[in-house]
Amino acid sequence: MEQSNKAFSDTLIKSLRGERGHLPIKNALLDIKMDLAGKRIEELPYTIYQLVKHMTYWQEFLLLFAQGDKPELPSDVKESWPVEDGPNNEEEWKQVIQNFLQGIEQACSIAQTVQLDKSLEKWPGESPGGVLRNIASHNSYHLGEIVLIRRLFRAWPPPTGGYPV
Repeated sequence: MEQSNKAFSDTLIKSLRGERGHLPIKNALLDIKMDLAGKRIEELPYTIYQLVKHMTYWQEFLLLFAQGDKPELPSDVKESWPVEDGPNNEEEWKQVIQNFLQGIEQACSIAQTVQLDKSLEKWPGESPGGVLRNIASHNSYHLGEIVLIRRLFRAWPPPTGGYPV
């Protein structure tokens, strides 16, 4: 891997995992229990569960692009949001988190193995690096919302601490 691609790859991986401007993403999610994940505040449009499912939806969608595929856009953005407020059980919730975190690791693997500035054939004007940057920024945006919801429910900081380490 050429030096500039390696430097960009390393930066993307840190951003994808949450090692730059905030705590690691997994630290903000792994201790959340099912009840908190589906807990609703009337003034907020979604729950933590809905946010993580939404993040996973777009992460999976963009990972397909980063790998050279062309997934079909949903007919409406509402399709990327689950209707249900929370999971049916703790096991389902753990699986939702695992799926999301596995997607982050898949993105990190792509960042380490592809030419990040190569144009994507099925998305003209975009590159794998740009798609991975999009995943990192989308996840970071919604992670902030998750942290805020946790604060509103007095469920912050997590046991790992609330700031980067």
